Amino acid sequence: MTVTAIVGANWGDEGKGKMTDALAANSAYAVRFQGGSNAGHTIINAYGKFALRMLPSGVFNPEVTNVIGPGTALDAEILMKELAMLTERGVPAPRLRISDRAQVVLPVHRLFDELEERRLGDRSFGSTRMGIAPFYADKYAKLGIQVADLFDADRLRARLEQLLEAKNVLLVHLYGREPIAADDLLPALMETGVRLRPYLCDVSLLLAEARERGESILLEGQLGALRDPDHGIYPYSTSSSTLAGFAPVGAGLPAHAIQHVLAVTKAYSSCVGAGPFVTELAGSEAEELRRRGGDAGEYGVNTRRPRRVGWFDAVATRYGCAIQGATSVALTNLDVLGYLDEIPVCIAYELADGTVTDRFPDGARLAGAKPIWQKLAGWRVDISDARTFEELPPEARNYIAFMEAAIGVRISHVSVGPRRDQLIVRDE
Repeated sequence: MTVTAIVGANWGDEGKGKMTDALAANSAYAVRFQGGSNAGHTIINAYGKFALRMLPSGVFNPEVTNVIGPGTALDAEILMKELAMLTERGVPAPRLRISDRAQVVLPVHRLFDELEERRLGDRSFGSTRMGIAPFYADKYAKLGIQVADLFDADRLRARLEQLLEAKNVLLVHLYGREPIAADDLLPALMETGVRLRPYLCDVSLLLAEARERGESILLEGQLGALRDPDHGIYPYSTSSSTLAGFAPVGAGLPAHAIQHVLAVTKAYSSCVGAGPFVTELAGSEAEELRRRGGDAGEYGVNTRRPRRVGWFDAVATRYGCAIQGATSVALTNLDVLGYLDEIPVCIAYELADGTVTDRFPDGARLAGAKPIWQKLAGWRVDISDARTFEELPPEARNYIAFMEAAIGVRISHVSVGPRRDQLIVRDE
């Protein structure tokens, strides 16, 4: 029996969905433990290409039970659309379980996200406007709506009235909008409860029994270490913990349950959203990498915004792996770099005060940092058909060895293309 957390070492968009999809073939459960519909996981397999935002990435494996844990921001509207999309595209109905303690993203959360981003203008934090920050603000202010609240109209109305009391003051006096009544939201939420009821269970009990039976469990993270609100680039972060340390909390497992942490990182850097990004490229150099990257260019799964791109950042990735507690690393998108004669890698930062450091600084010092580069030889061949480490050209193997030394964690998986089968698993 193993419990493995699959998490991002960087800004997100590292390829966690592909790794979950691939490793789910040998697992019994795939669990989403945090975040919501604000970031997507792209998956390419025998059924086609998919962009999942709410469902766990194990849904393409019919023997896997997919779980949405209590730590998630449950966007029921997106969830139902994704389930319908799978059916329309010929994917067998997945085994799905949802925690009755999960909280629900409300229309008012999306509204406030949109209004606040618009009000902030150039000072905004790059929100996807899916209601995530207002959702988590309500959750920790004890104003949130749990799925279990959706089956008692009187209780739900009282909870909504409490949630809306302060929001209506802001709607009227800050945003110039009409107030919202609890009964405006009640009917749709009661209907949501009816649609969710077949999937609900005590997830903590479900996973505890799975562990007793010795079954393997994958815990699928969203975004990456540098978007964590405590350890990431604050305030350019998400609103839930992106770290493996939160995974047992958000999934409903005891803290000692996790045995492996697989941190995922790209062979270069990419980023959606605002904030410092030390290795960021610009102009034609950036556009060339963006065009070649990902499975169809480096664009956000949800937003379709062009991702900011840059060369591999060993400083940020070493830090990300460390705070994730990575026991191994999955390196993705290595094939993308096959067009380069030389590949720059950032090995240290020069800070605004002239200090040179190889440690990832706090956000205040990071803003003025400049990269210090080391160049490695490129391989100038297509490696997308390689299925063993030995099939890679020497320069690609050297690049991997350099990265392992730079981040201090063994690279156990190497992805050489977007498809499920384009994956090299290295022997111990």
